Amino acid sequence: MASLIAPGNSVVSPEAHEHMTSLTPAVPDKVEILALVGAALSWDVDSTARPAVKDALDMARQFTDYGRIVADDLETQILSLPADSDLYIRSQATLGEVSRRLHLRPPVQSASPQSAGKRAQNLARLVQALNRTIGEVVREQVRSRPVQAPQRE
Repeated sequence: MASLIAPGNSVVSPEAHEHMTSLTPAVPDKVEILALVGAALSWDVDSTARPAVKDALDMARQFTDYGRIVADDLETQILSLPADSDLYIRSQATLGEVSRRLHLRPPVQSASPQSAGKRAQNLARLVQALNRTIGEVVREQVRSRPVQAPQRE
């Protein structure tokens, strides 16, 4: 039986490696997620032309997966900010709301099209808030980096 060298120098059989990689969640693509956000926010869930429940719930799941990844990144990024800065405080508020909403029980397949659509839209707005906040944090980090003088040879 052949084996692979995995990170940490442990020997893993190909079968175990295949099983381990199937347990690793796929990172949602930001461009695809943002396209889905736009689509979800364009719905009029109070009209008769609502999205199918399955489609809305699938989007809600993708927004949840993506949101958790971005929230983890934001949590790490804000460690470089002063704890008393407005941006740090706003970022913490965003993370608090994200934590609450991303850990709600997902709607069941028997949900109404209106409630499934509203859930997807709420999560889409949450993804927008996360992306906006992490963008502000990154801009602040770049702005506050010390400028280094060019090296002379």
